[in-house]
Amino acid sequence: MLYYLLYPLAEDYQFFNLFRYLTFRSGGAVMTALIICFLIGPPIIRWLKKKQKEGQPIRSDGPETHFKKAGTPTMGGLMILISAGISVFLWSDLTNPYVWIVSGVIISFGLIGLADDYAKLTKRSHEGISGKIRLVFEFSIAALAVMAYVHFTSDDIATGLSIPFMKDYLLPLGFIFIPFAMLVIVGASNAVNLTDGLDGLAIVPVMIAAACFGLISYLVGNAIFSDYLAIQFVPGTGELSIICAALIGGGMGFLWFNAPPAMVFMGDTGSLSMGAGLGAIAVIVKHELVLGIIGGLFVLETVSVIVQVASYKLTGKRVFRMAPIHHHFEKKGWSEPTVVIRFWIIAMILAMIGLSTLKLR
Repeated sequence: MLYYLLYPLAEDYQFFNLFRYLTFRSGGAVMTALIICFLIGPPIIRWLKKKQKEGQPIRSDGPETHFKKAGTPTMGGLMILISAGISVFLWSDLTNPYVWIVSGVIISFGLIGLADDYAKLTKRSHEGISGKIRLVFEFSIAALAVMAYVHFTSDDIATGLSIPFMKDYLLPLGFIFIPFAMLVIVGASNAVNLTDGLDGLAIVPVMIAAACFGLISYLVGNAIFSDYLAIQFVPGTGELSIICAALIGGGMGFLWFNAPPAMVFMGDTGSLSMGAGLGAIAVIVKHELVLGIIGGLFVLETVSVIVQVASYKLTGKRVFRMAPIHHHFEKKGWSEPTVVIRFWIIAMILAMIGLSTLKLR
């Protein structure tokens, strides 16, 4: 909105020419989301505590240290959604279809997460909405988003798959691209959701991934930089860096209240929405496979659950003491801050490896 209100003034006042630049608006989006989250955080937490007398249900089979967290409210993802949403509205180009596609995905998955969190609270159980029902809604939203993306993108780009380390090459997937892209969005959403099990564990890797894809969006949407790096040029994707910046700002604001000992939990409201948003951005900027590297920590958490379930069903034995894998290390005696910080380090290393694919081609 500010882009349209203030940029036209550049003809008379040179200062307002800044609103033409994505870098300036991205910085504005970070600070706006951060400040809004700081302002709305305390009243939202008080409201959640009032509505959720007993807080988020704690798993009875989980690490013993988690029982002291009883009474902590959930649905804190609302803070991120509200602050980032207002920031995107203020700083992005609202005529850009990609902005609306990604925003729609984030909001829709946030509503699914909100319903799931509510179900957990009313049932007083860590089991919320039926997994099958949730997946039906998730894949339906992902399908609409992918079809909208294909509609607004040129045919030679839309259904191609970029291969890391290969110069300006797209593997043509044809109609297979749509279910593949849907899987990327839903998979990313649920992978972040599985990672969200300790104070601050998910939000920092999400911000790291958002920072990486903010840079990737900017480069992919710039004809000069994309040509220099030999990556696919997708016009209009630069605006997605505003969404990434808003998620970073909202994430930092949320982390202020989620730092150990957490005053509020993100809940599925935040984890499902942000994971889906990252997945949608990865699809649009043609870096779906790179998301698997940058978000490798989320992949590791998901694989640990798959391995645990498969092993138990096939052999009756568990590979890990508890899944997802962050609980395994807790069961081994690692303190929660140790697990969280070491996983942050892993996330940063994987992010650097993922970004290296932009140049190593």
